[in-house]
Amino acid sequence: MSRKEAILKLHDVLIKRRDALRRVLAGDLSSLKEFHSPPSDEPVDSSLLEDEISSQLAEVESRELTRVETALERMREGQYGVCEACGSNIPMARLHALPYATLCIKCQRDFEHQQAASTKDDWSELLDPAGKNPDLSIDDIKIEDM
Repeated sequence: MSRKEAILKLHDVLIKRRDALRRVLAGDLSSLKEFHSPPSDEPVDSSLLEDEISSQLAEVESRELTRVETALERMREGQYGVCEACGSNIPMARLHALPYATLCIKCQRDFEHQQAASTKDDWSELLDPAGKNPDLSIDDIKIEDM
């Protein structure tokens, strides 16, 4: 099978995934409209937890939908399967595994390493250095009995 034929098959896969995500999100958003919060004196029930999980899932599905739509747009523009960073062809095995990939494996790894290096957490401000007067100590926190 030629690369062009394989990409046409991936086009069908992306269309089906886009439609499925749109249906799921339409259902999730309509159920979220019915969401209401209980009065503050009532205990939190499991339905609130389910609503939060549904909301988080809808966010993940929404991001995936954006990626799928971007891949379909890149197909229309003739740029699908071409790495956005280095311009080389993304291997078909990668596109089969992740049809909305925009970077080849090497560029994706480089990107992830750069992200990891630039987002290292700086915990130094949370430590209570000896001899310094911290803004908040453990003694300032009141623990209420359950």
